[in-house]
Amino acid sequence: ISLASKMKTAFCLAALTASASAFAPAQVAKSSTALNGWKDDMVVGITAPVGFFDPLGFSKGKSDAAMATYREAELKHGRVAMAACLGWYITASGVHPAFDSKLSSDPLEAAAQLP
Repeated sequence: ISLASKMKTAFCLAALTASASAFAPAQVAKSSTALNGWKDDMVVGITAPVGFFDPLGFSKGKSDAAMATYREAELKHGRVAMAACLGWYITASGVHPAFDSKLSSDPLEAAAQLP
């Protein structure tokens, strides 16, 4: 048997094994709930060298519900800030979605140019 036919056979077996594993049932891991989302070993601010990072103590004495609300607010405000930066970059490139790009990219001048 030549080397090329051995390689073809090995490739076919590997492909067959990979395609068969695609239809195997997935392993279901134990899911966590919101009840244990803010326990000390699962908090988002934990890093290896320093542990839990809350230098101003905003989380001291807060309930799990309050911390979940703070976490939601932080995510929402971060997303709004990213959208605002994207809007700033688009307008700074000379494209303004409204007013047919006739406004200045400087926001103060653009406010003065509004009809």
